[in-house]
Amino acid sequence: MFPDTPVHVRSQHDQQPGLRDDGPKEECGVFGVSTPHGEGIAQLAFFGLFALQHRGQEAAGIAVSDGSRVRCHKDTGLVANVFTPATMATLTGYHAIGHTRYSTTGANAHRNHQPFLVETMHGPLAVAHNGNLVNAGALREELLAKGFGLTATSDTEVLTLMLAAAGGKTWEDRIERTLPAWKGAYSLVLVVNDRVIAVRDPWGFRPMSVGRLPHGGYAVASETCALNTLGCIEIDEVQPGEIVTLQGAELTRRQALTPSATPARCTFEFVYFSRPDSVWAGRNVHHVRQRLGEQLAIESGVDADVVIPVPDSSIPAAIGYSRAAGIEHNDGLIKNRYIGRTFIEPTQDLRERGVALKFNALSENLAGKRVVMIDDSLVRGTTAGPLVKLLRDAGATEVHVRITCPPITHACHFGVDMGHDGDLMAARHTVDEMRDLIGADSLAFLSLEGMMRAIEPENEGSEQGYCNACYTGHYPMPVDEAQPKLSFEGALS
Repeated sequence: MFPDTPVHVRSQHDQQPGLRDDGPKEECGVFGVSTPHGEGIAQLAFFGLFALQHRGQEAAGIAVSDGSRVRCHKDTGLVANVFTPATMATLTGYHAIGHTRYSTTGANAHRNHQPFLVETMHGPLAVAHNGNLVNAGALREELLAKGFGLTATSDTEVLTLMLAAAGGKTWEDRIERTLPAWKGAYSLVLVVNDRVIAVRDPWGFRPMSVGRLPHGGYAVASETCALNTLGCIEIDEVQPGEIVTLQGAELTRRQALTPSATPARCTFEFVYFSRPDSVWAGRNVHHVRQRLGEQLAIESGVDADVVIPVPDSSIPAAIGYSRAAGIEHNDGLIKNRYIGRTFIEPTQDLRERGVALKFNALSENLAGKRVVMIDDSLVRGTTAGPLVKLLRDAGATEVHVRITCPPITHACHFGVDMGHDGDLMAARHTVDEMRDLIGADSLAFLSLEGMMRAIEPENEGSEQGYCNACYTGHYPMPVDEAQPKLSFEGALS
């Protein structure tokens, strides 16, 4: 277990030069929907993806089947920008899947945008994927050796071609026959001629839930917030190793693989990725984040005048910290929520003031005050330093940084782009050194035990069923075969 992380009091003020976007990158969001009437199917997929926009802002795509043909539209950008009334008008049918992307394997190039659509001897097949296969390199080499031509550098293309070549009477049979070859994290949605199929890996790394639409049909999504957006009822988690088929008014479920004896739900979904109104593993994400803040206050309290969050994912934790510590909670940083991914290069002056593109400080709430700044993680450390400086420039007399998870010391190989081990600040520096590098008066991380107590309070903070490899280095499966994000780019550059 990770030892309790002590509070480290600052000894000097070092400036953090430059600014790169910090924090683990969003993964992907997948969505599927099937109705008996087909009315507004593309609109349902659009709004389902819109609710999952936080899981990826690089690209978006929707594939729709009318029973005989699958049409697909995908492009670089946010969901609201990729789809227009004109493009939506071409996406008619009864069954649809969608994807919003942050690249975890393969570059952000159009050839890697999803869904992947291929024609097979069994009819059209479109696939969208959230996760990352640790053995994608070996599987890719097997396909090349068999004479397959690959046009992309994403592990999703590997999954798609393996399914297209699989034997079996039905698509569910072909999926079941192929699943044992895949090692790693995958929550998939597929659309074929007459249905949508969803499947989740036997370790359960990434969330996935299914629900019944109020006017007939079913939908499946990475998070329950997307199902709630469409008014779904009877929402249930897709079980690890389960295949779920959505076919109009019918829903069928098949346990294709026995769930792993060592389930591995990603704890970082609770800390950062999932939307706060989502429910996963029977737990409301917002409430878990409040408990993370409460545990943080218990472990690393400090005399201060105000608690402020780094918006947005840290807001519930700041509320919890404030409540447990008895310190006022207020806004100190205002985030530009519309910055998205811009293709306009900022001026040199703006690059040097990079954090100001995303945040402004409220000096009225900070001047003359000792501030506790709550953030969800400290990955590369490139944003924390400028934020601390921003608070000091706004008049804060002290800045104490508190992080709602343990130090991230190891890379994720299951669908989260945290960078390599050498990129991670906590892998290269002690907590004292990190405190000085970001210019804080003190720095403390939540202990692993404290984090798990917030996630699993009824089970006394048990780690059983969760993956904490990014904090501990103890991966739930061998990752020797794992490839760097851009490892397949050379051949197609």
